[in-house]
Amino acid sequence: MSVASEGEIQSAAPRGPTRRFEMRRKAILASAVEVLNRKGMRGMTLGEVAARLDLAPTGVIYYFKNKEELASACFLAALERYQAVIGEAMAEAAPRARLERFVAAYFDFMRRAASGEAEPVAVFNDVRALNCAPVNEAYVTMFRHARRLLDGPGEARAPGLHRNARAHLLLSELFWAVAWLRDFEPADYGRAGSRAAAILGDGLAAPGQAWPRPRKLILTHVDDPDAAASSELFLRAATKLINAEGYHGASVERISAELNVSKGAFYHHNETKDELVLACFQRAFDIMWRAIRAAEAHGGSGLEVLVSLSAALVEHQLGGVAPLLRTSALTTVPESIRPELMTKFDRLSLRFASILSDGIADGSVRPVDVNVGAQAITGMINAAAELHFWAPGLTPETACDHYVRPLFQGLLSPAAGA
Repeated sequence: MSVASEGEIQSAAPRGPTRRFEMRRKAILASAVEVLNRKGMRGMTLGEVAARLDLAPTGVIYYFKNKEELASACFLAALERYQAVIGEAMAEAAPRARLERFVAAYFDFMRRAASGEAEPVAVFNDVRALNCAPVNEAYVTMFRHARRLLDGPGEARAPGLHRNARAHLLLSELFWAVAWLRDFEPADYGRAGSRAAAILGDGLAAPGQAWPRPRKLILTHVDDPDAAASSELFLRAATKLINAEGYHGASVERISAELNVSKGAFYHHNETKDELVLACFQRAFDIMWRAIRAAEAHGGSGLEVLVSLSAALVEHQLGGVAPLLRTSALTTVPESIRPELMTKFDRLSLRFASILSDGIADGSVRPVDVNVGAQAITGMINAAAELHFWAPGLTPETACDHYVRPLFQGLLSPAAGA
């Protein structure tokens, strides 16, 4: 039997991807990220991705066999980028230095992406709609690495529930920045990042402020429909699907299937899907305004008002009966209804900023950028809808101590009761 020479073995080895192949694949990924961030996982189509590159859909299929594989590649690339940012921050020895470097590196990447100096990455608004095992596993790995950023030296670790809750809070605040950085010039992203880092590191409460006991707030209204009412059932089904899979994931067919009714029954109770989506958002806005007004009615310092309304809304999110529609869904709703919703959302943000200003004036809130602080509060409330995935065992009653309190006292503050 003859033995092949080394040269023959090398020539028989499969050839790697060509430069042209890699460039085209990169262009397809960039196109997909743009569509994915605008329309979500369910709204993205291979046809639209291809059209942006003057390709036929078959041209995309040559590189990615289906939409799911393409979306997976987008999310995995984003996670690789986040892992690199975490790795950079882990070079610091102290938790505070790691936190500041992590936030600074993230906002610098966002600046470079907005300026065209770096490729944008996929936003994780409705990644659960993909339900891809490799992406889920990669996200869990990234989450565990991010959790270590806040750990003290040696064995000086907070309890597991507290570590998980504050790691989810940290990541959620940064991911939420995608929504509000649009109001900033890219040159000011670093400024916004340093102010966000100060809030995450030191909290919103002024130094020396005792932790106020949150007041119980009633978030229901006498005019609210009964839980068994048809209108309420459709609102809950649509909210559940939009929170999990984005605007496009909540199709008329899927909402109807969730309630085990026909499409005809859907249109009997709702003129259009967009009318139902607007009603879902309006209910969320109404509940948030009730929390604000109920907390203010009790009186007290700006800090007491903010803690009470935050605790009540997070508890509502974790209650499981009728959670709020996640405000991150605003990024994928049709442009025809987005301006109206953004106007209503901006009014809520302005009110949060106003209460922060009250707290700064009365000395209960640390001097912070109230616009960034208002977004931090919104991001915390928004992300509470997924808190049960990342901090299993956390109850509505304990969420205030392990999830709300770190935003007001700092992510590096001791766990409640420690």
